[in-house]
Formats: sequence, structure tokens, C-alpha cells
Amino acid sequence: MLICGAAGLIKGRQATTHWSAQHLPPFFGTVPVNKRVVVNGNMVFAAGVTSGIDGALYVAARLRGEDAANSIQLDMEYAPEPPFNTGTPETAPADILDPTRHLFEASMARREETARRIANRLGVSIPTRT
Repeated sequence: MLICGAAGLIKGRQATTHWSAQHLPPFFGTVPVNKRVVVNGNMVFAAGVTSGIDGALYVAARLRGEDAANSIQLDMEYAPEPPFNTGTPETAPADILDPTRHLFEASMARREETARRIANRLGVSIPTRT
């Protein structure tokens, strides 16, 4: 999503991205959606690693049909059963979420700085943080 946004390809579209970057889509004129997979026209956006698998299966179904996508899922033995319920910020307890957020702070500050420059180039009003 970030690369497509920087290229100006998703202005006015809805998209998702990793939870740590959910504040960046508005810099590209994009509407953030807090979902694992967002399909918008001819684009498929995924929020993280396993949602990327979900998105890829959706693309396979669109290109080759649901039977092909089901076969791929079976071949991968993709039947997620996470051992913990901390896969999203909404389900992770604060003692896990807060230190994890802290790990992202430096890289996200650099990404936001870049996003601000791109927003300026794209003519997008730079959002203010709430």
C-alpha cells in the first residue's frame, strides 16, 4: 500500500496496511480500512504477513477460480489456528502491545516524514494527528 500510495496510484481509494502504518494512508489521499484484506477495483491490499496469504488466495480465485484457490490453500495446508489471541492491537493486551509499538517508533517516524513529503508532492492535505 505504501509504495502504491507514494506512486499516486491509490488516491481516493480504500486500502489497508499493517496496523503500525494505519495512520499513513491519508498522506496519499487514501482511506484507511482496518481489515485484513481490502479489495478495491483491480487492487488487493493486505494488512500483514498472514493476511497477505489471504489476499493472494483471493487473487488466485479471481484469476483461476475458487477451485484453484481452494487447491492452493489445501496444498499449503493453510488453516490458521494461532496459539495466542494477540494478532491485532484490538486483541493484544497492553503489556504486549505497548513494547511492540515502541519497537516501531523510529521506523514509523521515518516513514511518516517520507509520507509528508509525498503528500506535498501529490497535493494531498497533510493530516493532523488526533
